Amino acid sequence: MQAASPPVRSTRVLRRALVLTGAIALVAGSAACTPGASSDAAATRVGQSVSQTPQTPSENPTPARTETPAGTATDTPTATPSESPVATAEATPSAVPTTPTPKPSTDPAQKPQPEAKPEPEVEPAPVVLLRAGDTGAKVRSLEARLRQIGWFSGDVDDHYGSRTTEAVRGFQAKRGFDATGDLDERTWDKLVSMSKRPTADELANVKPKPKPADPEAKSEPGSISWDVDERCMTGRVMCVSKSTRRLTWVVDGVPQYGFDVRFGSDELPTREGVFSVYKKKVDVISNLYHTPMPYSMFFSGGQAVHYSSNFARLGYAGASHGCVNVRNKPLLVQLYNEVRIGDEVVVHW
Repeated sequence: MQAASPPVRSTRVLRRALVLTGAIALVAGSAACTPGASSDAAATRVGQSVSQTPQTPSENPTPARTETPAGTATDTPTATPSESPVATAEATPSAVPTTPTPKPSTDPAQKPQPEAKPEPEVEPAPVVLLRAGDTGAKVRSLEARLRQIGWFSGDVDDHYGSRTTEAVRGFQAKRGFDATGDLDERTWDKLVSMSKRPTADELANVKPKPKPADPEAKSEPGSISWDVDERCMTGRVMCVSKSTRRLTWVVDGVPQYGFDVRFGSDELPTREGVFSVYKKKVDVISNLYHTPMPYSMFFSGGQAVHYSSNFARLGYAGASHGCVNVRNKPLLVQLYNEVRIGDEVVVHW
């Protein structure tokens, strides 16, 4: 048989090459859609974004075989991306832009200055009107006013001596003032508000007219001396002073009458403060001490204002068990009849 001419052989070889090339392209296209295809993505450097580029047939990891015109098959290596020592196999996402944190200013003029604290107000020193060693009519008036409210005893004079100093100091301490013993404006204003202008007889130490036979007989309202406490100036109050050991019945700031009282001992003291009468009873026997407590007006637990025959007999030689003892029975009976449930009781120094 006559051999095929070279052109026919060349055509046959070319056809085989085209068929083989199409098959290679089909295999490469199907491999690019498999889950493992992403592992062949080109490696990127740190800080670069991943760029997805479609693979070409030349990038398929499977070596391609081609026919040469001479009919011999040769292996063509697949092109692989170049790798660098600093390249990583894992792609790094693009950096997200962030707002830079402003650095604090180093300019001294722009540094925040500390807020200036206001200087504390200094209270001016009280103006002293009278002090120890002073003399004159003003001293006499001062002593007379102190005597009206039970802070000065004896005759008044023109000399600011130790008796006057102690009286002023006690008055100041009772009101929460600085107990200096000197008469300053604040002390004087308070004393004036609690007393009245001394009469000529008071300034001259003229003795008042003789009192009735009973030294604790009722006086005219407003004419008696008593230890004034501001808490006793409103409403109906039994105002009890431990300093003067007196109970004064006060109505709307006006003292009606008063009498001597006795208090509990250091072990059983009479409570101090503002209370109100919550119970009244004429015939009472103490549950704890089994002693009579006639005309009791209870104001704090078991403590009450009541008559005490022991106080009438022994005076201040004894003490109560915490109650306010009264020895003037007739005047206490009158008070008992006037006091109502809810009236106040103020026990103070």
